[in-house]
Amino acid sequence: MRRRLLLAVTGWLVTGLLAVGAGVAVIDRLGEPLTDTGLRPLSAAEVDEALALASSRPDALPAPAGTSGTPSGTVPATPSARTAAPGPRGVPTPAVPAPTVTVTVTPGPAASTAPPAPAGKSGVIDTVGGRIIARCQDGLVTLRSWSPAQGFQADDVERGPASRAHAEFESEERELKVEVYCSADGSPAHHVRG
Repeated sequence: MRRRLLLAVTGWLVTGLLAVGAGVAVIDRLGEPLTDTGLRPLSAAEVDEALALASSRPDALPAPAGTSGTPSGTVPATPSARTAAPGPRGVPTPAVPAPTVTVTVTPGPAASTAPPAPAGKSGVIDTVGGRIIARCQDGLVTLRSWSPAQGFQADDVERGPASRAHAEFESEERELKVEVYCSADGSPAHHVRG
């Protein structure tokens, strides 16, 4: 009986080692490590920046559907080519040329000369009870997200938009009320009670 158990355990260990070795060999052969960070999602700041750039250049965007007018020309929009980057084992990969995209611009109604409305300001508020991400726009604050710290839970959240928003973080020993409002410069500010 003991000998069978020992053989079974040894068989499982050998099988596991072979599976791990085969997996590592396949990944190495493909040339892409598990920790490759080739593409990454944009951060909130990068998205806001891209949207602000797009809204500040209405001539670079296609006209909204339903506008009248004749095409005034085309604007070539060629994204930059991907640069050569070292691949696995330090061997550079060739640069990949980006496709050429042509955007047709159709004039719409007369453009307003007023600057675009401010996009608002966001901020992170860290407290002992948890973290809040808030955004101020047009003098009103909105709680975008909140996450309690370990040992706390969120309760009684008024997310806004309002002149003042709040969230309570409670634990067995403590209760904190975080009140969030817009400061004079338009960014989120807070006051903690408890």
